[in-house]
Amino acid sequence: MALLVLSAVTALAGTMKIYRGNSTYTSDILYTWDGRHLFSGNSTYTSQILYTWDGRYLYRGNSTYSSDILLTWDGRKVYKGRSTYTSDILFTWDGKHILQGNSTYSSDILFTVQSGHIYRGRSSYTSDILYTFTGNIPIPVLLAVM
Repeated sequence: MALLVLSAVTALAGTMKIYRGNSTYTSDILYTWDGRHLFSGNSTYTSQILYTWDGRYLYRGNSTYSSDILLTWDGRKVYKGRSTYTSDILFTWDGKHILQGNSTYSSDILFTVQSGHIYRGRSSYTSDILYTFTGNIPIPVLLAVM
């Protein structure tokens, strides 16, 4: 429920951007997020929709058909497709880190999400920023672009 509210609030806040590295230059915009759709580049054209998000499922393109579900989110785990089986856990979110699979070990940290940046591994060094983003973008959506 909280995720749905967050998605609704995000949609009202306007579009958010995901940038390459530590940049916020227009030329470095990789994706645009409108609270429901992730678009390629600085576009909000329907033809540029890469993914659709409903708060639980991430769909391919502008679809909401169950056959187009790429990821399932339970608020902490990201599963492959429509599954919620432990064997299909792709990533675990601990509130700050994205870990591989169902792991909670610090050695399995793939990314750190902090203050609008995604860092490689456990790092919070500026040189390790992979992406910069504005606003609140759901973890499964961020993972889809990494």
